[in-house]
Amino acid sequence: MLALWPALAGAGVPEAEAAKLGSVLTPAGAEAAANASGTIPAWEGSKRFRPEQLKLTYDDLQRLRRTDPAALARALAPNGAADKPSFVITKANLAQHADKLSAGHKAMFERYPTWQMRVFPSVRGAFLPAAVEAATKLNAVQARLEGSDKVSGAKLGVPFPLPRSGAEVIWNHKLKFRGSAVRRFNNEVIVAQDGSYQLARIVEDVKFKYGDPKAPSPIEDGIILYYLQEVLTPKRIAGQMLLVHETTDQTEGGRSAWIFNPGLGRTRRAPNVGYDNPKASADGLMFNDQTDMYNGALDRYNWKLLGKREAYIPYNSTPVLGAGVSYDKLIRKGHINPELAHYELHRVWVVEATLKPGLRHAFRRRVFYLDEDSWSVSMVDCYDDRDQLWRFQEAHLTSFPFVPVTSGSPEVHHDLQSGRYFVTASFSGDDYPDFSLQLEDNYFRPQTLASRKLRK
Repeated sequence: MLALWPALAGAGVPEAEAAKLGSVLTPAGAEAAANASGTIPAWEGSKRFRPEQLKLTYDDLQRLRRTDPAALARALAPNGAADKPSFVITKANLAQHADKLSAGHKAMFERYPTWQMRVFPSVRGAFLPAAVEAATKLNAVQARLEGSDKVSGAKLGVPFPLPRSGAEVIWNHKLKFRGSAVRRFNNEVIVAQDGSYQLARIVEDVKFKYGDPKAPSPIEDGIILYYLQEVLTPKRIAGQMLLVHETTDQTEGGRSAWIFNPGLGRTRRAPNVGYDNPKASADGLMFNDQTDMYNGALDRYNWKLLGKREAYIPYNSTPVLGAGVSYDKLIRKGHINPELAHYELHRVWVVEATLKPGLRHAFRRRVFYLDEDSWSVSMVDCYDDRDQLWRFQEAHLTSFPFVPVTSGSPEVHHDLQSGRYFVTASFSGDDYPDFSLQLEDNYFRPQTLASRKLRK
């Protein structure tokens, strides 16, 4: 369902269209109704969670992690979530489901005989705090996007809940609500073609400036978030720290980033942490602009909104987050353990990014699939300079109703040509994310990196 009003430069949507938010559309801009066949239900949001789930604390999660790992997954699962799949997609029955699969998923079936997708009944439990809902309605008529990277008039909420361009959809992902601040493990796994793997344990602190209901920062302030990362293992790089000030318009000087190296004992400006510069810890399997599925400037691509479609995406992925899920259980040759993955049918926005003539990026073209309820990128098909499918990204979306936030953990980056893959944003075996932190801006000053320790 695409809006029919003209995409006038510098104009928000008409107030009559914005009035649909909270009625025929959800407060975030998704279609509230079920699909015609009923395979995608009507949106219910917070009603899908029990009152005690909405009041869970970090201490509650930690206690369950230690004493009852099975109960921990149930504590996050929405009401109505099924224990058993409705069906399993394999290469043998692929043709029956091809119209609801991304190019990346089809390639996974061709590449790996052991790949399968367990499909469960769909549950739509993503929702926003009341303040973010109200801000989203204002943004609908006030927010502007000039070119691909200059956003104005937006505050706190989804900037473009009734999008008219592919770039607006991607900005909805970049500015989606994630809480005020969080400390989380962002563990990373490099998986070789034979299934052997190397694990790095990483902890990070993030303060979300734009999306903080307690002190919302207008987009014009220029900072989206502050990010601080510390490597815990392996020992040879333990203690390394990365600090990022994520700016709004990165076409004007790029993001600000600093690195602290304990061996040198000093902090220095980081090299370009963006675009297709390789992520330092990913062994060539991920670029910097693939963090959080996509981040950074949009200026090297032309962004085309292809519309909406129904697709099987990783969703309500509480099984893969279980406290008892070790990396030996998660990691398999070619892909993660399909018995842990949880797919559902959802409506997704589809955006195609095509490299502009004369500009450089290792990906000539990318196709993004965004969950309509949370604006989270759930999958990306990535094409090389010959326009051949090269890599495929998946974010296993899960809702944390006590925040509330819906985000991907883990994210999996597949190299379909080499057979290797990279897992990031995982906290298997470690503490659950702590969204209760109160972090001041001066916590993220580069002058303090040498003395900062996120985890003893």
